Amino acid sequence: MSRLSIILPAKNEAEGLRKTLPALRGQFPDAELIVVDDGSTDETAVVAADHGARVLRSPYSMGNGAAIKRGARAASGDILVFMDADGQHDPACIPLLLEKLDEGYDMVVGARDGSGQANFHRGLANGFYNWLATRMTGHEIKDLTSGFRAARADRFREFLHLLPNGFSYPTTSTMAFFRSAYPVAYVPIPVARRVGNGSHIRPIKDGIRFLLIIFKIATLFSPLKLFAPIAAAFFAIGLGYYGYTFATMHRLTNMSTLLFSASVIIFLIGLISEQITNLTYRRDA
Repeated sequence: MSRLSIILPAKNEAEGLRKTLPALRGQFPDAELIVVDDGSTDETAVVAADHGARVLRSPYSMGNGAAIKRGARAASGDILVFMDADGQHDPACIPLLLEKLDEGYDMVVGARDGSGQANFHRGLANGFYNWLATRMTGHEIKDLTSGFRAARADRFREFLHLLPNGFSYPTTSTMAFFRSAYPVAYVPIPVARRVGNGSHIRPIKDGIRFLLIIFKIATLFSPLKLFAPIAAAFFAIGLGYYGYTFATMHRLTNMSTLLFSASVIIFLIGLISEQITNLTYRRDA
């Protein structure tokens, strides 16, 4: 029987852990509970230890993704479950994720509905991220940024070197699984109001950062799907401008030549990136 490791990254989440850990221990008495204390200044580590969790402490804050990586490396289970420590994720939903894993999936993500988003703007941004990632991968992605997920440990550890230290580990891991042809499933989950301190996410700064990460992951996942449309746009603009200048001045201008050259260069960069991506995802690379 597979052993379960439940990993909770936590930064100043003492209040949330007082609610979450007893529920987890009651639901999964034999599971390995790992709390990664990301430089907390409250009683996060003490509360976690008091409830029987294994505590990994960082001397300073390294980020949510860094905590996930530390927890995944230290876990001894065959199945890894990642969830927030702030009380938003219901431990009673974990069996739903595990049941889906038993159907042959390598990762199962808890997908929030519109009511599970922190606010309207966050929900709108996540909707855009889901749409863009769906276009890039060719698979429907229902919740790209959900931190509540279960994965097979050996599969997840293959991509630890790709995960950033910040808040975008869900984005990176999801797209990496799709890129490597590891099946991913989604199950709908409810999300409660967080306990304790406010969210550590800064809407504007982290929103821009998430958008940049999406494009970085796109170049890592399927570069031609990003570079080819840009190259085609430059070529179309150059062709349109050439048609205009030929009709009005009967000549090819430097601007049209520059746009044509840019489209070719961008397309070739995309081809090279595609080859690098193939090497990145080779099992023996």
